[in-house]
Amino acid sequence: MDTENPNARSRPQSRLPGKNHPGARPDSGVVHDSARHTENFTVIGNHLAQHEELSLLAIGLGCHIQSLPKGSPVGIKSLADRFPEGPTRIAAALRELEAHGYLRRTRERRPGGQVVTRTVFCNKPGHRAGPAEGPRRSARRPAPEKPPPRRRLPAVPQPASPSPDLLRAAVDVLAGLRRLDPRLLLSATDTEHLAPGVAAWMERDLPPSAVRRALTERLPAEPLTRPAALLAHRLTAQLPPPPPFRPPAPPAPEPRHPWQTCGTCDRVFRAPSPGRCRDCRTG
Repeated sequence: MDTENPNARSRPQSRLPGKNHPGARPDSGVVHDSARHTENFTVIGNHLAQHEELSLLAIGLGCHIQSLPKGSPVGIKSLADRFPEGPTRIAAALRELEAHGYLRRTRERRPGGQVVTRTVFCNKPGHRAGPAEGPRRSARRPAPEKPPPRRRLPAVPQPASPSPDLLRAAVDVLAGLRRLDPRLLLSATDTEHLAPGVAAWMERDLPPSAVRRALTERLPAEPLTRPAALLAHRLTAQLPPPPPFRPPAPPAPEPRHPWQTCGTCDRVFRAPSPGRCRDCRTG
């Protein structure tokens, strides 16, 4: 009974080296010091944490949004206030999550007329697909449940007095932008949406040439996929202040006529030329 078995292992192995991780070396790579979570934790799939096409910022932002409770603000401004990355990088990361089906953003109008953005985060894109829809796509290219609707244009400033002549002049400004840059060719629907914003600029004592210059200067060199959205952003972000207050001009004083003597009763009265007084003319 005291004979040793030279073929028996000293202790069982939980995982063979390289079995689940080809190419992994026992003397390199990460080593996990794991503890079991029993509270205050979030389950995140590897299809997000190890996504092959998302940027690191998009993956981290997706994990953060998934860990938030329902109703938490996830707008660009609130996320930029929370993290050191600026609004531009955060907006780009949100677009990545939206393109890969993790995020859905729609604009809804409340009964009071206020327009709000509804954000839905999907922790596993494509999980609602049924058997009739065919095989699910791999986690590498998750697809949304249905094609996303056409994104609405951002709101633009509104003029205080939208007169027909002012709106017509604003439409002429927008229609002429394509002559300065062919990429700024706008549809009739986009022109109708942007015209009040141009009218708000012109209402602030800005000539059409100044509005054209503000909308066309320093455009990006790459192709413009949504030129109307770019113009809407500029009309809102670069809106000039109202002109300084100018008090109305005082009314012109009434003319002071010279004194005249009535040729009938010798009464003195003011008139631009000699003649008779009012009483003599009436009699």
